[in-house]
Amino acid sequence: MPKRFITIGVQYLAFLSIGILFAWLSLRNLNEDNWNQLKRSIQEARLWLVGPVCILLLVSHYLRGLRWKLLIDPLGHKVNPTNSFLTVLLGYLVNLGVPRLGEFMRCTVLARYEKVSVEKLVGTVILERLFDGLCLLVVFGLTLGLQPNLYESILSTFTKPNVDNSPTQKDSWLFYYLLLILLLLGIGWLIWKKIKIKELTQLARGTFKKIISGIFSIKKLDQPRSFIGLTFLIWILYLLAGYVGFLAFPLTEKYGFAEALTILSVGSIGMIISPGGIGAYAYLVLYTMQLYGLDYSTALAFGWTLWLVQTLVIMLGGVISFILLPWYNRKTEISRSYPE
Repeated sequence: MPKRFITIGVQYLAFLSIGILFAWLSLRNLNEDNWNQLKRSIQEARLWLVGPVCILLLVSHYLRGLRWKLLIDPLGHKVNPTNSFLTVLLGYLVNLGVPRLGEFMRCTVLARYEKVSVEKLVGTVILERLFDGLCLLVVFGLTLGLQPNLYESILSTFTKPNVDNSPTQKDSWLFYYLLLILLLLGIGWLIWKKIKIKELTQLARGTFKKIISGIFSIKKLDQPRSFIGLTFLIWILYLLAGYVGFLAFPLTEKYGFAEALTILSVGSIGMIISPGGIGAYAYLVLYTMQLYGLDYSTALAFGWTLWLVQTLVIMLGGVISFILLPWYNRKTEISRSYPE
């Protein structure tokens, strides 16, 4: 078996293990009383609001497809916006199974239908990810700037025992053990890859230079303002999805955009550290909402509901895209061959 496939397999198992661990951490305190309260929270929820959340997420994915098109057009290929949108959804679907493979998959599929070089498309995706990373840093900054005491509350969550199934001293030790395991895995990976400190420094510098060059390369786009505007709208829609999610539960409807910004921050971390955010997303949302005084059962229902809705949108959207792409492009080719 090629070494690259072994590396991908090991990475996937590591991230999946982290997701399973977080899922266990979020559910392990669920006793009979909590379970009854959890069912009551779901029964009282305004589940019809799942529809608006799904629409907000779909629109954000469509805008992401339009933004990707803005990166591709300067390469001399005016791609079809429908194709860019459907391939973005397909890429998200693949990422649920194998992280990062979805990015290559959407480039491959779009290259097939739009006759664009895969290598060029991969370059645009890398630029897109670098810019999203910068946006995430901005979101973190806004979150802590609007809520200065939040950072201290997060630290105390893992260092002080609390009541009502919030993180206990045992949870804090599990958190530290997890950090230690991740550190050891990272060191083991470096030893296995025979990477030296000097090479890591060079890699960090190279990554930083790529980020800076990626930011300034936006000026070279045909429509830089449209790119920035679409990026802003994408993250606003993410924020609105979390806010509408608050309205779905009677006990969370009191929260506003500041709390939704926090959910966007920690949820993004959860999506990064495990495949599709499984386990990690719900865990981080669970304990974040407890910082705002929400009870364990409602916070648990809220976190898992948000994750399930997002996953459902990606799964259905990805499957539908897989079916629609060949049909849509075959129809487009026929219409081009027989103009009216």
